[in-house]
Amino acid sequence: PHESITALPDAEEHQVRRVVEQVGPALVRISVVETDYRDGREVKSRSFGSGVVIREDGAIVTNHHVAGRARHLRVTFWNREEYDAELVGTDPLSDIAVIRIVQPPDTPPKKFPAAILGDSDVVKTGDRVLAMGSPLALSQSVTAGIVSNPRMTLPFFMAGRLRQEGEDPGELVVWIGHDAEIFPGNSGGALVNFSGEVIGINEIQLGLGGAIPAALVRQVTEAILSNGSVTRAWLGLDVQERLKSSAQQRGALVAGVIPGGPADKAGFLPGDLLLTLDNQPVDIQFDVQIPEFRRIEAALIPNKPIPATLLRDGREVTLEVTPTLREPYEPREKELIPWGITVRDLSYLKAREMNRDTTDGVLVTSVRTGGPAAEARPALQPDDVIVSAGDTPTPDLKTLLQTTEKLLQETSEDRVPVLVTFERRNERLITVVSLGKPALVSPAAEARKSWLAVDTQVLTREIARALGNPDLRGFRITSVFPNGPADRAGLRVGDLIVSVDGTPLTASRQEEAEELAVLVRQYPPGSVVNIQILRGNDSLDIPVTLDLAPPAEREMKRFRDDVLELVVRDMTFRDRVSRKISDQISGVVTEMVTGGGWADLGGLRAGDLILSIDGTAVENVSVYENCVETARKQERSRLVFKIRRGVHTRFIEIEPKW
Repeated sequence: PHESITALPDAEEHQVRRVVEQVGPALVRISVVETDYRDGREVKSRSFGSGVVIREDGAIVTNHHVAGRARHLRVTFWNREEYDAELVGTDPLSDIAVIRIVQPPDTPPKKFPAAILGDSDVVKTGDRVLAMGSPLALSQSVTAGIVSNPRMTLPFFMAGRLRQEGEDPGELVVWIGHDAEIFPGNSGGALVNFSGEVIGINEIQLGLGGAIPAALVRQVTEAILSNGSVTRAWLGLDVQERLKSSAQQRGALVAGVIPGGPADKAGFLPGDLLLTLDNQPVDIQFDVQIPEFRRIEAALIPNKPIPATLLRDGREVTLEVTPTLREPYEPREKELIPWGITVRDLSYLKAREMNRDTTDGVLVTSVRTGGPAAEARPALQPDDVIVSAGDTPTPDLKTLLQTTEKLLQETSEDRVPVLVTFERRNERLITVVSLGKPALVSPAAEARKSWLAVDTQVLTREIARALGNPDLRGFRITSVFPNGPADRAGLRVGDLIVSVDGTPLTASRQEEAEELAVLVRQYPPGSVVNIQILRGNDSLDIPVTLDLAPPAEREMKRFRDDVLELVVRDMTFRDRVSRKISDQISGVVTEMVTGGGWADLGGLRAGDLILSIDGTAVENVSVYENCVETARKQERSRLVFKIRRGVHTRFIEIEPKW
């Protein structure tokens, strides 16, 4: 492996030189000025990669992680000719991007040498290959090796390692593994056979090099060159390999379905065994087979109903599912300088993972320290969703940009105070952001929660002025917990609490966030207190019968499992509210997983909700202890945990040595 040309036999050396002369003119080094978004800013940096000319008009294929976030591109050929280039389109899921050389408009179009994409489907282990590119931003180079594995995939414990823009190429790509030495900068370069054909685009180096097969490269580049993007279908279906404890010899285990997605609407359930999809057999015995299923799913026609055969409770069931168009997980980010934040639109899946029923709103991705959004009280934070600015709803980024421009044009002041409505988890908050030049002011702490079974925010002086009543003091209700005292009494989100049993509230600063809670705690459970609120133009006195506050997280029962090496605790009231877990669902929260322990090796993570063990519902920590103790006495070789992670459910197998 890693042979130089001079170390090869004469005949092979001649063959290598012929291939280099044939393919070399079509290879380029790519200089990239790319953008990243962090700390409330668009941050630019320079990087380098490789690319392959695939059309005479100067179309070049490279990796998404090389050029997908490019603001400026320049390419250099082996003969040192340099040209500016532009991004045609990019596909994070396959890690493929297409750029095109920009030719001067006042000169005749130039034809560029183009490489030939070969047939990657006929590649075999042991085939001789050359890796050609520009490693470490150096001029082009060639290394030789053999194909080690023509269908290389990542094991499950490395899932997500290549994630970019929220997409994981490992879900789709089956790489050509080879031992021709590659380095950073080789990304986007060619993997070439001894016939002078490009059989792959080099992407990863994990001991072995990995190249995206030419078949997938051809499919993606043709779509981008024709439409500017790649169209794929989406089912909202999580599948995994069949459990080792399963007696079934075919099918894929349905781990979970995305609420509201096509599979959910069609009636798929976690635990189903998917046997066929669109009359094609489905078989996932090992996790390395999942990418093949994802390619089948992606190739379906959006909005065209297809049949799916499942095995459920020992019976075959046929469902009809209608795939939808797969949208990007993370739409493009944008810096809003007057706000001091970076933002993006919400995708459907991201909205679901945030327990949102709609994609309306603009997602805050980062906040600049000392900027207008950081100065606000309360301050905006990453993962907040802006739903209105002033009197204008902001269902998407385009509307927020237009609204911001309009607000700034309506005044000559350097700073424009704007009442902003945003959502944070289950709360609907308001704040005042002074758009314009940022100031270096540290953000205030979040308001503390009360025991009225509501969440509240302090009516700061800025908010009071924005509401038209500068003398207003007290609290605004941002969330009402179902079936709690406030809910039963009829309190609503947006009500302004101004007094308790005739005692006026005086809070007007974030530092006074505990005033309401302190007053409420003075009353024993079952007491009736009179809450005076402002609702619109009305002043109302509402009697509220207080309940005993639910236990806090620190009060919940815990169990340290020294065998599986994890800590679990009972769910709290707030766990259910924040995760939108219904009372019909029981489970225990995984509070800690020790790295390298049995639970960690099985894939359990801190924050997972354990729903069942070997089919027994885990209602609380005591049940968990009994399940594990029974398994220990029986010396079971495997325990099947059904877990909930975000909006996803999954079955994992933990294989302890008792």
